[in-house]
Amino acid sequence: MKIEQLSIFLENKAGRLAEVTNVLATANINIRALSLADTSDFGILRLIVNDHDTAKDALKAAGFTVGLTSVVAVEVPHVPGGLDTILQLLGKKGVNVEYMYAFMQKGDNAVLIFRFNNLDAAMEALREANIPVLSTDQVCNGC
Repeated sequence: MKIEQLSIFLENKAGRLAEVTNVLATANINIRALSLADTSDFGILRLIVNDHDTAKDALKAAGFTVGLTSVVAVEVPHVPGGLDTILQLLGKKGVNVEYMYAFMQKGDNAVLIFRFNNLDAAMEALREANIPVLSTDQVCNGC
C-alpha cells in the first residue's frame, strides 16, 4: 500500500524548520516520521503526518513549496539483519532504493519508509515475501 509523504523545500537558515513545525502545530497536524537532508543552501524535509492534505494546504498557505510523493512503509523486526533481509530481496528483484528513513514502533518492530525507483515492483516483491506493508493509518497509529 502506498502512503503519501510531504516534501518541503527549505532555505538553510536558522528558524526555517521551526516555521514549518509551527504551521503544522497550528493546523493540529501530528508528525509521525521525518527526514531532513540539506545542502549549503537548502534542505528537503520529508514528513509522514496524520493528515497530509491539511498539512499541505497549511504549508502552501504559509508560503512553503510542498510536494506529495508516494512511498512505502514496511514493518520489520528490530533485530540484526532486519533491514538486510528487505534490501537483499529488493536487490534480487532489481528494485533500487532512492532513499529511506526509519523509526521505532512500540515493541520489537521498526518501520522503514522507502522511496523506490519502481514502486509497483517493490510492492509486489514485498507482498510475495509476506513482508508487512503498512497503510497511513498503521504508520500514524496514535499520531
